[in-house]
Amino acid sequence: MLRGEFESAGEQSAEELRSAYGDVLAETVESVGVDTVVSRSGVDREVVEAIAAGEEPELTLEAAAAVLSADPDRPDGETIKAEALDILLMGMTTAVVDVEAVAVGLDDAMDPKEIQQKVEGRYPITLAEYAAIHRFLEAR
Repeated sequence: MLRGEFESAGEQSAEELRSAYGDVLAETVESVGVDTVVSRSGVDREVVEAIAAGEEPELTLEAAAAVLSADPDRPDGETIKAEALDILLMGMTTAVVDVEAVAVGLDDAMDPKEIQQKVEGRYPITLAEYAAIHRFLEAR
């Protein structure tokens, strides 16, 4: 979700990219510990334990950013989330695509208005949705 960590995003499937995000989350939980992540992130213990076990629970970008921010070497959760959304917005600009093109590229899994609201941070976006959009834009 931070620039530079997923340079090959366009070469992976959305599922592989979502799994790669999960690996980074699991590494964070492993390095700082479940208790620390729970106390610093506000994410439910069951979810953090599932991440630590290598599972991929349904997470919003905001929750994932909160988990990552539990690592003292990373920025706060709001900054991580903003940077992640900026990646999508910049990707749309660089690829010269609008939300209608993204919707078509995602086989209309989300409508254009929904994509716009999620990319702008006005509506929660799941990691799976983020991965699908990220992958599409990087592949362009």
